[in-house]
Amino acid sequence: MRLPTVMVAVCCLVGVARADDTMPESLTGARGDPARGRAIVVNRQVGLCLLCHSGPFPEERFQGNLAPDLKGAGSRLSEGQLRLKIVDPGRVNPATIMPPYHRTEGLVRVAPAYRGKPILSAEQVEDVVAFLTTLRD
Repeated sequence: MRLPTVMVAVCCLVGVARADDTMPESLTGARGDPARGRAIVVNRQVGLCLLCHSGPFPEERFQGNLAPDLKGAGSRLSEGQLRLKIVDPGRVNPATIMPPYHRTEGLVRVAPAYRGKPILSAEQVEDVVAFLTTLRD
């Protein structure tokens, strides 16, 4: 086995590189609303994003430091990559601590009241994606 092949295999095993790291199609067939997406991201009752992430939200206190800063997310990742990381981040990184915000199958330890229900609706996912794509610096 050649070294590049070994490196790709190792990266895939640890979740660093995957061939299927994008979800190019909108879940709703339409673009989301960036203003609604921002409201979801900063809302500590809905998205809970700032529990782990920090970002360009100077008005929000106590932002997280467990996950990547959202500043520049739209420059680092494509729309499809952002969508997949929200819908099912485990497909990109199996070791992630980020919950799947729209996947409902194959989950364990889910409270009965939440079984079969996504954290965010398809429209909310698209709103968050639309907002994150605006974060370019």
